[in-house]
Amino acid sequence: MARPSSRPPEDTRVKMQAVDLCVRYGDKEALQKASLDVHANRVLALIGPSGCGKSTFLRSLNRMNDTVEGAHIGGQVLLEGRDIYAHDVDPVVVRRHVGMVFQRPNPFPKSIFDNVAYGLRLADKTDRAGVRDSVERALRQAALWDEVKDRLDESALSLSGGQQQRLCIARALAVEPEVLLLDEPASALDPIATAKIEDLVSELRRALTIVIVTHNMQQAARVSQHTAFFYMGRLVEVGETTTIFTRPKSRETEDYITGRFG
Repeated sequence: MARPSSRPPEDTRVKMQAVDLCVRYGDKEALQKASLDVHANRVLALIGPSGCGKSTFLRSLNRMNDTVEGAHIGGQVLLEGRDIYAHDVDPVVVRRHVGMVFQRPNPFPKSIFDNVAYGLRLADKTDRAGVRDSVERALRQAALWDEVKDRLDESALSLSGGQQQRLCIARALAVEPEVLLLDEPASALDPIATAKIEDLVSELRRALTIVIVTHNMQQAARVSQHTAFFYMGRLVEVGETTTIFTRPKSRETEDYITGRFG
């Protein structure tokens, strides 16, 4: 009898879609009409040189660009078929469904427990037992529970950099998002902490859809199933990661991946 596979199911559903998405900051066009699909339970890596539009694209997926003065967004971003930029959609609700973790760990100056519970309380989840259960679940999902379960009342600032980043991931997971956005989550971490984050990303895609910005080509190859290459505000190419890295269609993609520029 064949062993059951431990790999996540290969879901072909489209979880999110960008349709002619463009972003301007004042007079500067940061992103030009980018259209791509984000598939459920897959990891999509966004690669490209600094200033190419990949972080702008990522921030558009949960309306974080709304917080930037002078930002103007055109086109559509669909979550399960609904435009998150529709006039009747609350961006706070969008961010509960599409969580985000930033480049540098940014724990609040609160206890480990209160950091993870923060979003739950904002969402008016006040049942103490329920909050405790949700905090534990999120810390387990972030592979941090065993390291902190006996020190939940200690300051989050006492954790190492890698632990702080996993705590920020737990904070995002606590409200049970459908999509998780990661903006270079390991760029400020040492190799051991980076490996833990990569292992965590691979595990989390069993339950979540993940979009990650990375400058590390090896990291993109290790953790993602799809890769999108951005250059000078354009989405140049998107496809299966193995194809992008071995048989790219665009010369610009090939030049970037092989280190001719970047």
